[in-house]
Amino acid sequence: MRKAILGSTAFFFAAPAVVAGLIPWWISGWPRPRFWPAGVCVVAGVVIVLRAFIRFVREGRGTPAPIAPTEQLVVGGDYRFVRNPMYVGVVAAIFGQALLFLDAGLLVYGVIAWAVMASFVRWYEEPVLRERYGPQYEEYCRAVPAWRPRIRS
Repeated sequence: MRKAILGSTAFFFAAPAVVAGLIPWWISGWPRPRFWPAGVCVVAGVVIVLRAFIRFVREGRGTPAPIAPTEQLVVGGDYRFVRNPMYVGVVAAIFGQALLFLDAGLLVYGVIAWAVMASFVRWYEEPVLRERYGPQYEEYCRAVPAWRPRIRS
């Protein structure tokens, strides 16, 4: 478990913290917030990402990093509502910043980031998960939507 915690922590700072934090800062410089209610979206996105990372360690006994995958398919927590909560959380944080700072550049970046993530999921993650977990993953895909969270688990 210690290895999963360390790996997940390193990957958090290498991936989502860069994509949803450092790059938006480079784009906008994080000026003074102009639309404060959007801060809720940023915080919600970050919380969703953190919960997903914790779920990978506890339930999956691994990391979200492709080089150190989980031992078990992760289907609990927010994964009961949407198959890609980590990506949904990252995109929510980016779009939240676009609204918070009223920055069109961040909005465009959010669309591009989502397109890249969706492509990665479609062409890399899903085939790997199908191969690794077989019928269990197929059943999970039939039951849980990829991008729009369902209301009930």
